[in-house]
Amino acid sequence: MTENSSGFVYSVPNLPGISGPWFSFCEQTHNSATMATAPYNYSYIFKYIIIGDMGVGKSCLLHQFTEKKFMADCPHTIGVEFGTRIIEVSGQKIKLQIWDTAGQERFRAVTRSYYRGAAGALMVYDITRRSTYNHLSSWLTDARNLTNPNTVIILIGNKADLEAQRDVTYEEAKQFAEENGLLFLEASAKTGENVEDAFLEAAKKIYQNIQDGSLDLNAAESGVQHKPSAPQGGRLTSEPQPQREGCGC
Repeated sequence: MTENSSGFVYSVPNLPGISGPWFSFCEQTHNSATMATAPYNYSYIFKYIIIGDMGVGKSCLLHQFTEKKFMADCPHTIGVEFGTRIIEVSGQKIKLQIWDTAGQERFRAVTRSYYRGAAGALMVYDITRRSTYNHLSSWLTDARNLTNPNTVIILIGNKADLEAQRDVTYEEAKQFAEENGLLFLEASAKTGENVEDAFLEAAKKIYQNIQDGSLDLNAAESGVQHKPSAPQGGRLTSEPQPQREGCGC
């Protein structure tokens, strides 16, 4: 695990018996140990997933967003990786829990379990590799079948810094996004171009859905948790939960 002032990045290998809900519980129980003495510094938690073919730069996008750094020798993800960062939308502090999934077909059965309860999905392709664009329909089908109807999906054309090697035009990708009701932008994990915007635009749409009532926070599959404000004095009324036995938090 690596940590900085903006968030965390965890590597979660393909281990039997470990699933998304388990890991989410670990983070929540770890947080509960400190929340009795400090106020929440965010109002909502949004769960994101990042999906797409192997090598499109999903992990690099996550690392650029959470660490503000580019990993030139970014290894292929095995199973999933996990990162967090707190952002601000309309004056509200929002904690993003971001699950970066492996793109290899052999991991699809494992990574599909992480789609459940996602408020946002970043679907990534490589603008220099048409094959990654051609596979978007398959990724979108998984996202639509395995997430809730209100999940916000944003299409990201990564590696926009490699314009000379472009194999997918901006116009055709934009048309695909419009036809499928997706947000869309091109970004570069290397330069940082539009990386911030990719995560923020999805969060803005999710928050808008909360405000207009189209997203039910009481639904288990919403992918959003609302955190209560701390009472005066900075102490929460609820007692910290005991740590689950065997949870290596």
